[in-house]
Amino acid sequence: MNSKFVEWQASQTQALMTASTDDAFATLLALAARELGFEYCAFGMRMPLPLSNRKLFMANNYPTAWQQRYGEANYLTVDPTVAHGIKSVVPLVWGETAMLDTERPFWEDARAHGLKVGWAQSSVSAAGTVGMLTLARSNEEISAAELSENAMRMSWLVHIAHEGMAHLVAAKRKAEQPILLTAREIEVLRWTADGKTSNEVGQIMAISERTVNFHITNSLEKLGANNKTAGVVKAAMLRLL
Repeated sequence: MNSKFVEWQASQTQALMTASTDDAFATLLALAARELGFEYCAFGMRMPLPLSNRKLFMANNYPTAWQQRYGEANYLTVDPTVAHGIKSVVPLVWGETAMLDTERPFWEDARAHGLKVGWAQSSVSAAGTVGMLTLARSNEEISAAELSENAMRMSWLVHIAHEGMAHLVAAKRKAEQPILLTAREIEVLRWTADGKTSNEVGQIMAISERTVNFHITNSLEKLGANNKTAGVVKAAMLRLL
């Protein structure tokens, strides 16, 4: 592996993983983006729960006018880069000629605010959080040579940015106690997730139905869920199963 890349990797890891505030993280991410030839950058991370209203964390250095316009127009629901990122972790390049056939008003508005060319890639963590890094600029298209030279750094930056933001979020939530299920509780919930009744789970595990329900009740209390369906979904989304 190229020694310069290793050095760059180490310095960016140290910076982004030790950022103690949202502003510091956004500033450091912007510096990394500029080293890669981009004026603007954004990293967004969506939490796995609650399903009905997932919490979104964002760090970016976009022009203030574009941030305001993006929110007012609810562009999150039509942004083609977001739509792509939900379906694939393959990088997406967009520019003056690429992507113009999809959501043209969105792209025209973005270009009017200085975001004419860009690159985006999504990421998924072991904890179930979904993130996406976008790098953008107002000038020349991204060439094949540029991608060849910087692709490794750009894709790697996606994941370290994800880890850095997750670290910040965890620090904010440090008062929350982790959910710790026993091996028995996990096994019961897994069978329940497969559609088995308490009686069937008891037969499979060679325990009484009463014991199965005891484990389910304890699990729901730990998960803060009101019923088995909500409990199983939450445990699965949190990668506890």
